[in-house]
Amino acid sequence: MIGDKILFGSKSPLLQVAEEIALTHHERWDGTGYLGLKEEEIPMTGRIVGIVDFFDALTHERPYKKAWTEEEAVAEIKQQSGRHFDPHVVEAFLQVIEHKDHLKKKKKS
Repeated sequence: MIGDKILFGSKSPLLQVAEEIALTHHERWDGTGYLGLKEEEIPMTGRIVGIVDFFDALTHERPYKKAWTEEEAVAEIKQQSGRHFDPHVVEAFLQVIEHKDHLKKKKKS
């Protein structure tokens, strides 16, 4: 909400999207996020950034936790499909991850 207040009212389309993301990327598909938005009420930008932010937070070490493996993070995202995350965005995310993994394997050969 602080990010939303900082970015509020800009005439710049880019900063308007940033404001929307700041406000909505912690919303949950089931409506249990900060604002209580659910499903299609959550802007697509917030749904996409929400998954990416979650994946990033899990796969990087923090002072209070060790980093999860990508496989563990992907498994958690799959488990949260339909609760925390939009199932369609989860499917798109998984396609990107699979494509990235395919490219890694191809590069090694």
